[in-house]
Amino acid sequence: QVQLVESGGGLVQAGGSLRLSCAASGRIWSINTMGWYRQAPGTQRELVAGISSGGSAVYGDSVKGRFTISRDNTKNTVYLQMNSLKPEDTAVYYCNADIRTSVAPVRGYWGQGTQVTVSS
Repeated sequence: QVQLVESGGGLVQAGGSLRLSCAASGRIWSINTMGWYRQAPGTQRELVAGISSGGSAVYGDSVKGRFTISRDNTKNTVYLQMNSLKPEDTAVYYCNADIRTSVAPVRGYWGQGTQVTVSS
């Protein structure tokens, strides 16, 4: 019913930048909160950033001041601008969105994930 597709991941040197994008498609009626999570091997998935439909944002402590989340409601797309990247940012980044479809109430959907690798 709904698909979330991430793009923009890759390999970057420490101190560099990447911009991730996630576009939602399908029988979407409305999208509430959108966000980014990440998970490194052997670790628990953690919140990176979230943004409400009105544009209010929250960030995980480890990325505050370095990452910026934004969204374009006309395109059903959320972005994550990542600056001053550190090796510890290396992880698979997953897009998440709370979506109501034409046939189902609001629930969370997940993208497939995109790998971000930061070298030292």
